[in-house]
Amino acid sequence: MSARFQELDWRATPMGELSLRRRHDPLFRKEVYEIKLDDDFLMSSLFTAAEIELARLALAELDGTEGLRVAVGGLGLGYTAHTVLESAHVGSLVVVDALAEVIDWHRQGLIPSGAALVRDPRCRLEHGDFFAAVGAGSGPAPALGAEPFHAVIVDIDHSPRHLLHPSHAGLYTAEGLGRLSERLLLPGGVFALWSNDAPDEEFTALLAEVFTTARAEVVDFPNPLQENDASNTVYVAVS
Repeated sequence: MSARFQELDWRATPMGELSLRRRHDPLFRKEVYEIKLDDDFLMSSLFTAAEIELARLALAELDGTEGLRVAVGGLGLGYTAHTVLESAHVGSLVVVDALAEVIDWHRQGLIPSGAALVRDPRCRLEHGDFFAAVGAGSGPAPALGAEPFHAVIVDIDHSPRHLLHPSHAGLYTAEGLGRLSERLLLPGGVFALWSNDAPDEEFTALLAEVFTTARAEVVDFPNPLQENDASNTVYVAVS
């Protein structure tokens, strides 16, 4: 295998063939880490601006509250979780991922951010189906604890309409969002959601039906591969 490309791990999972790859990108002149599920790219370390901004936008809504309890649905390469822990206001963080293999990669140090997440006493990596916590999903519910959160941040599906698994659809309804707000969030708590697609007016309106406030933020970032700018969307809703 070329030194410019290395498959660090490959696993067969109930969701498909999961692989972690590292390669040297000559355009960016750096090592790039990628997670693939079958032929679908779940995460690349080349483009992380929106994953980072997802955490920042959520925490900004809480205006410096101390001892924040935060839950993140979707571990990936760890950029959202790592950004949450950069805040001194965060007292605890639980990160849920349906793929135990991804958690293993962080604990084994195969992913660069893994060591920092594992070392931080505020952080707990939890295997489980985040969607089961709101009455959807198809796997076992994660152990989130009895106390609700100041912020629930989700980066799992490509968008509210482009899902990794059909069972996730239950979250993106008035009933599912209502259960998330009631079961997981404190009054005034924040729900933030990453999307690869442009802002969806219908979904933003649905959030506004369930939450006190809701908005869609566009996060732009350069994409030298296409010689233009790209964008993702972050939805932010306050209960």
